[in-house]
Amino acid sequence: MVNLVAAQKPLMNGLMKMAGVKPYSVEIEPGTVMNFWVPCETVKKPGKGEKKVTHLEKPTKPVVVLVHGFAAEGIVTWQFQVGALTKKYSVYVPDLLFFGGSITDKPDRSPTFQAEYLVQGLRKLGVEKCVVVGFSYGGMVAFKMAQMYPHMVEAMVVSGSILAMTDSISVEALNRLGFSTSAELLLPNSVKGLKALLSVAAYKKLWFPDRLHKDYLEVMFTNRKERAELLEGLVISNKDATIPSFPQRIHLLWGEEDQIFKKELAYNMK
Repeated sequence: MVNLVAAQKPLMNGLMKMAGVKPYSVEIEPGTVMNFWVPCETVKKPGKGEKKVTHLEKPTKPVVVLVHGFAAEGIVTWQFQVGALTKKYSVYVPDLLFFGGSITDKPDRSPTFQAEYLVQGLRKLGVEKCVVVGFSYGGMVAFKMAQMYPHMVEAMVVSGSILAMTDSISVEALNRLGFSTSAELLLPNSVKGLKALLSVAAYKKLWFPDRLHKDYLEVMFTNRKERAELLEGLVISNKDATIPSFPQRIHLLWGEEDQIFKKELAYNMK
């Protein structure tokens, strides 16, 4: 039986190309490949008589990097924003490692590790400076990027995310939502589990048939072992939590009814 979510991918690819971005894979080092959606104008195909090697040009407009959350890969998360941004910006949408076909054989699973490889990938794409937009898990990766690479990250927009997932924040959120572990919430393995995740992740309750939920589980929740390790690598001890001094301008964009990260956390961060 055809997977309805997978079947939509060619249509998505076409629409995103019309919006100005196309998929491109970057081998950061042997064993580590990160997939990106990059500005179409930066990907140059060889001319007649040239070797069949596609090469990249540097972006010509200010760069915006859109970093996805934990429940979907990059372009699925940001599909409705890309078209509006490509008119004025060179838009890059990465799939973080273990999402959307991005893979590594390295054992590290921390947000720092994600940030380091994301920056390496962007540099290979010719990006020297950027504004980073991070949602949920992607916001924590974006904070690490800004902290470690202040000369690259000029400014940030962070939505529904925090500096770091501490013991106390994790326990409070899970207890309030009625889940025993982060994996139970963010790595559902059944239609019931996916519906539970969507019920707390979305303010407006949308109805989809169970068939579509099953297909989404198959396509969007691959690399389950590695993603469970990413969740384990996310939580740090309260005593290890520090507040960096960020030179960048940071805009916090929050859902007023956010059930996972209450808006009080945004006010505390501010």
